[in-house]
Amino acid sequence: MRAGLMDRRISIEHYTSVPDEYGNEVPTWAEMANVWASVQQETGREFIQASAITPERRVVFRIRWMDGITTAHRIIYDSRQHDIHEVRELGRREGIELHTTATGA
Repeated sequence: MRAGLMDRRISIEHYTSVPDEYGNEVPTWAEMANVWASVQQETGREFIQASAITPERRVVFRIRWMDGITTAHRIIYDSRQHDIHEVRELGRREGIELHTTATGA
C-alpha cells in the first residue's frame, strides 16, 4: 500500500466497559488504535425510513494490515461516527478495506 495515499487520521474504537466510582461496570467505547488511512467517499443515497427521508453517507477507509478488526468496531473520522459493515483483506495482509456508513448528523 502506498503511504502517500493514506493522508487522513482515523480512530478505531471497540466497545468495552469500565468501572465507575461505585464499582459498577459502565459500557463505553474506547480507542483501540489511531492510524493513517485513505478515505474514499461512495455515492450517497437517500431512503425512506418511518415516513422520513434519511440520507446515508457511505465511506470506504483503507488502512495498513491490522489484526482483529471486525464489524463490532467503529471508526471516528472528521468528528463523525462510522459503523463498519464489511472488512476486506487487501493483498496478502498488506491492508484492510473498511466499508462503513456514517451515523448521526
